[in-house]
Amino acid sequence: MFNLLSALSMALVGSAAAFAPAPINVNRAAVAPMNMAVAEGEFYIDQNRRNLMNLILVGSAAVTVGGLAVPYILFFVPPGTGGGAGGTPAKDALGNEIFAKEYLASKKPGDHSLAQGLKGDATYLIVKDDGTLENYGLNAVCTHLGCVVPWSAANNKFMCPCHGSQYAPTGAVVRGPAPLPLALAHLDVDESGKIVFSTWSETDFRTDGKPWWI
Repeated sequence: MFNLLSALSMALVGSAAAFAPAPINVNRAAVAPMNMAVAEGEFYIDQNRRNLMNLILVGSAAVTVGGLAVPYILFFVPPGTGGGAGGTPAKDALGNEIFAKEYLASKKPGDHSLAQGLKGDATYLIVKDDGTLENYGLNAVCTHLGCVVPWSAANNKFMCPCHGSQYAPTGAVVRGPAPLPLALAHLDVDESGKIVFSTWSETDFRTDGKPWWI
């Protein structure tokens, strides 16, 4: 009996050994360098390619930043005066240049009407009692909080409807809260007969002080 069991056991062991996978002899030392070579070949970038990629990156960034920066910078650049050394032509509400002869023919003495002046600001043209133009224009922007100040012929002064500031016909403050007079601009008539404005940089004749607007 014992001999029979031993024979059966030996037969089962032999059968299992027959189906076991054969051992594979792997040369690890040879495989590792090959894998590293493949990896290095995949990820290594030579210096020329690296420089080219850097140039592409910098160029793309420069275009993007430039496209954003230029409008931003131009936003802070004041508009040109438009008339060169001759000054800025006065324009009506429709953007047409104003000629002194035609303008005065349509206005009465004492008239205070608005025109587009320096930097497009609303500016008063003042017709004197003799029918000629005053040699300065008055910026209509209130020096308190920036409202446009209308002329009141009945009161012979400029009266701001926002906070009650009042100005004399010359633009000098006669009632606050406005802290400063209306800004001045030189008014001239050029050779073609156009009314032109230019920056008033001399002493303010109303305060005998330096112009606050420059």
